[in-house]
Amino acid sequence: MMTPALLSAALLLLLLPGAPAENSNQTPISIHVSNSVTNAPIQTYSTYVVYRGILLGAMRRLQASNVGFSFTYTEDPNYGPFLESVNGLAGCSADRTYWELLVNRANETIRPDVGIGCYIPCANETIVLNFNKY
Repeated sequence: MMTPALLSAALLLLLLPGAPAENSNQTPISIHVSNSVTNAPIQTYSTYVVYRGILLGAMRRLQASNVGFSFTYTEDPNYGPFLESVNGLAGCSADRTYWELLVNRANETIRPDVGIGCYIPCANETIVLNFNKY
């Protein structure tokens, strides 16, 4: 038989927020792959992030489940993941090309001040991975 103090402690543990299970609290997002250099048709993918999950996790999940989507990145020791290529197309310093991260939400497009390793998407956002020149 549980003592009142032990029962109270057990109830408290049940009420504390914890890490959600993988299948609970999925936040749907879309990822658009666009190319401002060649104006190639936009490729659209649907995936999700878990509660407070990062974009990189959603991209990894999408890559594992969709043979039409792939990406590579490098890990910078100071700034974290740096997107190198999407669907086989890599940025190139000689050509002055790179992949930029944009987010369409409501009626605006923003450029987040963080990258794929820190950005936490909101429900129904459209993440734009845009190949561009600098």
